[in-house]
Amino acid sequence: MSSRIDNSEFMRNGDYTPSRFEAQSDAVNLIFSAKTQSNPESAVGLMTMAGKGPEVLVTLTTDFGKILSSMAQTRVEGSAHLTTAIQVAALALKHRQNKAQRQRIIVFVGSPVADGQKDLVKLAKKMKKNNIAMDFINFGEDSENVEKLDAFIASVKSGENSHLLTVPPGPHLLSDVIVTSQILTDEDGMPQVSGAGSGAGAGGDSFEFGVDPNLDPELALALRMSLEEERARQEKQKKEREATDKASNNETIPEEGVPEEASSAQSEQSKPDNDSKKDDSHQDKMDTD
Repeated sequence: MSSRIDNSEFMRNGDYTPSRFEAQSDAVNLIFSAKTQSNPESAVGLMTMAGKGPEVLVTLTTDFGKILSSMAQTRVEGSAHLTTAIQVAALALKHRQNKAQRQRIIVFVGSPVADGQKDLVKLAKKMKKNNIAMDFINFGEDSENVEKLDAFIASVKSGENSHLLTVPPGPHLLSDVIVTSQILTDEDGMPQVSGAGSGAGAGGDSFEFGVDPNLDPELALALRMSLEEERARQEKQKKEREATDKASNNETIPEEGVPEEASSAQSEQSKPDNDSKKDDSHQDKMDTD
């Protein structure tokens, strides 16, 4: 499975909690956990769609740490290139090591789709011919993109293997909506996330990373430790950057206070001399008298 994330400028918007990009990051973590938990042989790749062009961040892997690290280093910039990203993802899946694995591309769309509907339908038919299932998570510019993405899904799906999930803005979390969607169900329609079928998404009580620690404590602990290690690494880098910036600023700021202090010191030193002069003058006057 390959995930395409939207890192365009639209992802800075805060209409999803806490922002479009961070909501997307949480959803990526959820999907990775769900897919690898349901099938230990499942591998997930990660790729961006914006910037100078689509970029592969992580090739197919089962290492959750690589996904976390890549998401943390992703820059938000430019506009998304949807069709190009899908074609690159299809090429990556074609060269997967385990040919028995089913091919699936999950695309996060959080910005307006610039591609024409005819081009999208043509690409969808090509994906269907290559037995690649497609899922779209449409959020942010949801109403604007529905028609184009719906046409794509209608052309690509074989049975019920492809889905379009549209999530409008609201108080809900993006990952909570995804956890109960058809995107995280297996071929038999069963949830791939523990607890998803028992109101996890609806009640907002989904487990961290989509893993029930009571059912799989070792996996839950490993995921939590990976996340904590990544956060600690990011915090360390942040402090190092702040220290470097502070040192750089101190080197460039002129020491304007030094002359003033010197002047003040000289002024303080001159006061006793003036006073002594007054005393001497006063003493001379008394002697004269």
